[in-house]
Amino acid sequence: MNAFDREVIVWLNGLSGRWAVVDGLARAVASDYLMPIVFSVSIVALWFASRHRAERFTYQMAALVGMSAVGFSNIAVWLLNITWARPRPFVPLGDELTLLFYPPTDPSFPANGVAVGFAAGSAVWRANKTFGALLCAGAVLFGASRVYAGVFWPTDIAGGAAVGIIVTWLTVWLGRLLEPLPTLFIRLARAFGLA
Repeated sequence: MNAFDREVIVWLNGLSGRWAVVDGLARAVASDYLMPIVFSVSIVALWFASRHRAERFTYQMAALVGMSAVGFSNIAVWLLNITWARPRPFVPLGDELTLLFYPPTDPSFPANGVAVGFAAGSAVWRANKTFGALLCAGAVLFGASRVYAGVFWPTDIAGGAAVGIIVTWLTVWLGRLLEPLPTLFIRLARAFGLA
């Protein structure tokens, strides 16, 4: 733990318990399901988003990158977790925090849901900047709600964002290296009425 992490989480988490509505919203956003499902559904929606052939291909390529980057981000987070098992904030800070969420048992760094959100957002941003920026903003909101709930350090959020963005760049590079396979995959999906 560093001084920055400690000060920010104690301040932000210190706001919890004051307003039941805010606490309820934070619990909903911080859940293990809401935002990851939003990220996943957004990528699937992008796959079917356009009626114009050229734009649809661009969106489908971004969705393919996004799906791959989300998977690779999960692998990267797992590898980092087995390398460095950073304890969750409620372990060293104990009674200083108000835990609004169940106490997760996996390591804290990097924030997996944030990595997934930034992987999805970065991939989508390549095809639609507004939609990609909204997904990245959702990932930040998810991370902030987890800090507010007492289950992530602020630097876990930054680490998750970095993992998601870097993995997306690497996925784009790998896709270019493997071309024409991604294009053939999209054509095959179209042949079966899936694109």
